[in-house]
Amino acid sequence: MKEDIHMLEYGDATMEVRSAMVPCKLKLSDAGIAFRNVRTGKVETLAPDDIEVVNWQRLAGSYGIRIFTSNGILHRFGGFKDSEQPRLEKFFKSTLKKTLKDKEYCMKGWNYGAAKFDGSVLSFDVGNLPAFEIPLNHVSGCTTGKNEVTLEFHQPDEVPTNLMEMRFHIPASEIAGEDPVEVFQQRVMEKASVLTATGETLCIFQEVHCLTPRGRYDIKCYPTFVQLHGKSFNFNLPIESILRLFLLPHMDGRHHFFVVSLDPPIKQGQTRYPYLIMMFSGEEEDEIELELSSEELKEKFDGRLEKEMTGPQFELISRVFKGICSRKIVTPGSFLGHSGNPCVSCSYKAAAGYLYPLERGFIYCYKPPIHIRFEEVTAVNFARSGSTTRTFDFEVEVKNSGMHTFSSIEKGEYNRLFDFVKSKNIRIKNRGKMEGGSGRGRDDYRDSDADEPDHYMNRVKADAAEYGDDGDDDDESTDEDFAPGEEGSDVAEEFDSDAPDSSDDSDASAGSGGSDSKKKKDKPKKAKTVSEKPRKRRTNKKEKDENRPKRPMSGYFLWLNANRENIKTQYPGISITDLSKRAGEQWRSLDDKSEWDAKAVEAKKDYEEAMKEYIASGGGGDTGGGLGSKKQKRLSVVSSSPSKAGSGGGFKSKEYIESEGSSDEDDSNKRKKSKKESPKKKKKSKSNDEEEKGDEEEKEKGDEEEKGDEEEEEEEKEEEKMSEGSDNDASD
Repeated sequence: MKEDIHMLEYGDATMEVRSAMVPCKLKLSDAGIAFRNVRTGKVETLAPDDIEVVNWQRLAGSYGIRIFTSNGILHRFGGFKDSEQPRLEKFFKSTLKKTLKDKEYCMKGWNYGAAKFDGSVLSFDVGNLPAFEIPLNHVSGCTTGKNEVTLEFHQPDEVPTNLMEMRFHIPASEIAGEDPVEVFQQRVMEKASVLTATGETLCIFQEVHCLTPRGRYDIKCYPTFVQLHGKSFNFNLPIESILRLFLLPHMDGRHHFFVVSLDPPIKQGQTRYPYLIMMFSGEEEDEIELELSSEELKEKFDGRLEKEMTGPQFELISRVFKGICSRKIVTPGSFLGHSGNPCVSCSYKAAAGYLYPLERGFIYCYKPPIHIRFEEVTAVNFARSGSTTRTFDFEVEVKNSGMHTFSSIEKGEYNRLFDFVKSKNIRIKNRGKMEGGSGRGRDDYRDSDADEPDHYMNRVKADAAEYGDDGDDDDESTDEDFAPGEEGSDVAEEFDSDAPDSSDDSDASAGSGGSDSKKKKDKPKKAKTVSEKPRKRRTNKKEKDENRPKRPMSGYFLWLNANRENIKTQYPGISITDLSKRAGEQWRSLDDKSEWDAKAVEAKKDYEEAMKEYIASGGGGDTGGGLGSKKQKRLSVVSSSPSKAGSGGGFKSKEYIESEGSSDEDDSNKRKKSKKESPKKKKKSKSNDEEEKGDEEEKEKGDEEEKGDEEEEEEEKEEEKMSEGSDNDASD
């Protein structure tokens, strides 16, 4: 806070805007009270004569001042501490001759009381103290019922929770006369911020091409608001909601953008449009006549509008908006890009557009439209765009909303954009890298590719130094030859004729005491060296013959060589591509080209004569040493290792081979016979099964007979024992 006898400044204050407290900068001086919305940049002032009542009141979480003006408008400012009250009271008393009084509110919490209207403020009093106050310019609608009135409020976008509506119950009056509900509604609607399409229109612009919101609209201008009439939607724009006007030329030089900054934005469902963007063609001429007389125009608009106006359509609509809204039209300043336009072609979040450096900020058009004021910018940064060096990114850091990155800007725009930012005293983050140290300045960015190390080339050089000098060293990496016939190979299979036999090896090792295995181990293995030196590139270019005549130029190129300097003087700083475009347009517009066609015919004749002399002198032969003259045939040599006859387990004698072949034939014959006999065996097996079943049945019958015989024998034995016992008793 900066304190002076006749001035007080608060940079972290808040102000009430549509039922929401938003940050602002407040300045109190003998000239009045000035406050600026930090979010939108809108500046408003209150003259000392307009201030009627000043109060000190308690707000949510802090203290604030309440200023009531002579036209009935209420302003609230918060963010003050309790210790600021004596200083503010002294300032208002000594400088503005006003007394800062404490505003007391009722804390009973009753929901019944009296509604009082004071200017554009509705006060709900409980007893003799107000319970709350409602600025009626925050009201967007008012509906009535039988004994009820409903107030609807504007919805600010930046507040997560806000007041939607409020209902008042008004009891019926016993006194005959006016209805109190209708009287209440009329008093509210007189000061409410409700737009109705009434009154006489000043002028109408039909079928205007709008980019946001997209479509074609009829623009109807009224003294207090502007209406957009489309096929599907209609929008009403109050004059107070228009903050700024921008008139921007298109990069093609034929169209113009007219941008209208709005707060609050246009609402279409859940979509918000903070900018109204119209695009006009420079060739469209229009003429309008305002409905008001010249005297009425002077009284209402202070001579800013004329009754009859003619000119391009974009110029007329900008003049009408300027006269109605009393706002200045912002146009591009002194900045000129590499192509001679006051804008820079770039992209923002994969959408192509144009960035316009203005005298007090940047504006990006058009999707999405972005306006950045210099006072919001903390720093800018010039960054490289990906892996390419033909374009760069322009990053703008903002205090509240983070960073905006404008990418894919041509490299030729760097110097001009850098000089512009530097002239506005904006901090550049990578300025030390651009200008410091080596003294090269901004050329560090221009020649950045030449200074970068080539990692691939460094690696190739290191490999060449490592393998080129130590080619015969023992530590060099080697690869073993692929030899499936050798004993140590893991690839030889058991069915190969050269596969080692484990039994033979074991017998040989047992008989010779392992001498053969030692000899095999002592044999050196073959090694194959691999050269890893970088290969030389082949050149296919042929040597150019300097004595060969050059081909003749056409009439267009003869004309271009003669008029190239004239085009450069007409368009200073023009690029090569733009120069060729301009030259092509001028060549097509020529009516008489016979002069240059005749020169082209003469040049062709001279070329033919020179070629005849050149061929006669022996020219025209192949002098190049390309691949055609240096063809080389590659010979692939396949080396076969000698067979190891008579050694190892893989050797077989002739007799063994013959006996093995005969045994194989016998085995095959036996297999064939067994296949033929197999069905007969199956039949025999079936008959045998039937016989076995019959035998089993006979056996079972025989077993039963034997059991019966055994039982009879046992009975006879028991009878004999009984008879013997009876004989003994009789003898006794």
